[in-house]
Amino acid sequence: MGEAERYYNKIASDLGYSRYDKFWQWEDRVKIYIYRTREEFIASAGAIGWATGMVKYKEKEISSFRQNERFLHSLLPHELTHLIFRDFVGYGGDIPLWIDEGVAQWEEKHKRKEAISIVKDLSKQGNLIPIAELTRMDIRVEEDAVLARNFYAEAVTIIGFLIEKYGGSKFTLFCRQLRDGKDMDEALSFTYPNKIRNIGELEERWIEYYRGG
Repeated sequence: MGEAERYYNKIASDLGYSRYDKFWQWEDRVKIYIYRTREEFIASAGAIGWATGMVKYKEKEISSFRQNERFLHSLLPHELTHLIFRDFVGYGGDIPLWIDEGVAQWEEKHKRKEAISIVKDLSKQGNLIPIAELTRMDIRVEEDAVLARNFYAEAVTIIGFLIEKYGGSKFTLFCRQLRDGKDMDEALSFTYPNKIRNIGELEERWIEYYRGG
């Protein structure tokens, strides 16, 4: 619980999310389930074959398996970020899954360099998944591990671009616009006027940012 509490404070601060004390209270607590083996985890949690962890938003449940050595320092902050982000933006609206996953990946700092390398390679090869296509994808049911890897790499680098280029407070404002019902283009143009007015411009600026890095 101590490690989870520490991650909560950091993630909430990163997202500009005011602390919500009931997040850890008994009646509304986060529940963490650790299965003995990957096989038990996949069978019991209903996870896709390549997954190492799973989160159920409304139930506030995180699941993984005992042999997963990455759980405490990688998977736990990732899955906690999902819960905190959704607690912040809500469960309604039409927030693309790649934003949710990108925010969660951003909290796994050790993965950022690898993600940038993947995106640069995909860009050179002309194989980047367009953001419009990312927006339509449901990675939770995707069985192609390479496609899943590319999805996550693109998602986290888009989030990283927005935070590093324009600042965390702007990104928090962007998330608030999504929470309050604006669609992607509206939220982008409201938050980044004259810089990013729609998904197309976001894609152009994102590719330029990492191409020059």
